[in-house]
Amino acid sequence: MWWQGIMAAPRRVVELFIGADELAQLEAIARSRSEAAIRVERARMLLAYHANPSSVAVGERIGVMRHTVRRCVRRAEQMGVMAALDDSPRPGKAPVITADARAWLVSLACQKAKDLGYPHELWTTRLLARHAREHAEAPGYPCMASIVQGTVCKILARHEVKPHKVRYYLERRDAAFETKMADVLCVYREVALLRESQDESRVAVISYDEKPGIQAIGNTAPDLPPQPGSHPAFARDHEYKRHGTLSLLAGIDLLTGQVHASVEDRHRSREFIGFLKKLDAAYPTDTAIKVILDNHSAHISKQPKAWVDSQPEGRFSFVFTPKHGSWLNLVEGFFSKMARSMLRHIRVASKAELKAPILAYLDDINRDPVIHRWTYKAVEAAR
Repeated sequence: MWWQGIMAAPRRVVELFIGADELAQLEAIARSRSEAAIRVERARMLLAYHANPSSVAVGERIGVMRHTVRRCVRRAEQMGVMAALDDSPRPGKAPVITADARAWLVSLACQKAKDLGYPHELWTTRLLARHAREHAEAPGYPCMASIVQGTVCKILARHEVKPHKVRYYLERRDAAFETKMADVLCVYREVALLRESQDESRVAVISYDEKPGIQAIGNTAPDLPPQPGSHPAFARDHEYKRHGTLSLLAGIDLLTGQVHASVEDRHRSREFIGFLKKLDAAYPTDTAIKVILDNHSAHISKQPKAWVDSQPEGRFSFVFTPKHGSWLNLVEGFFSKMARSMLRHIRVASKAELKAPILAYLDDINRDPVIHRWTYKAVEAAR
């Protein structure tokens, strides 16, 4: 029969030429653990065929059918070696959901669910899919009549919309934010110039704030220490007792690093005035004390103003940070470090027992004061 001669005829051996650069790329892909599995397999087939142009031998070595090897080699001959590693583009099925319908769904997701009569504040993907199925006919999108939650998720992911999540931001509510920020940064620049010049002028610059609500929390059972090989960390009972809170009033001398502080039960105007009296006693009478602080009511009420006015002219001056600009105050970094290193996990039996380690921590800081410096540039701070 005529076909017997054809079947008996040997297949043409494809001569596959692979350049040095392509060979190096194929070897890298064949060893890769992050590439797609199909690309790795095809790279191994081409490398094996390049070494021994036998589809049967390559198939047995790689673990695939010889027809798969021939198809891969033919693609490399026709399209190029590197292009043969990827699938050819396919036309696919025409999308059922039109672009206008997807845009309508995304516009729905950008509204709040409660604005459309639902008790939910925000959308869930299941609720959004149900709403689309029930209301898609009226605006002319019948292709949405059977949409499911998974399709909604894919459409929203493609447009990078997450209507079920809330990301917080801080609105700038101080009209004079830039001006006040510039005043604070000018003070930091003045401090830097005083340090560079080693000026002995009678000036003290204090970065001041309060850290309220330091909780005095006590254990209901003793802590259990670590045990090597058994319990790597301290074990603590979940229950605890509350003994009240304390407020730390602290100011850092930006020229010397000295921390002036007091620990109080509250942080009202009278406590703030008490802190100012401590500053007054800590510096010579001819020293101008400049205090950087926020607009807390305890700082701008009548009592502190009256006390400052009663002092010699030029003794005290205040530089206020803008609203929601507490990050401009260097003392915030000191509070953060204190919370992470000393106050974290602390357990006490009373407020007095909490006050003692706080004061001891401050004394330890003042034994070797650390000078706090403003490290951001003015342009970066204004962003």
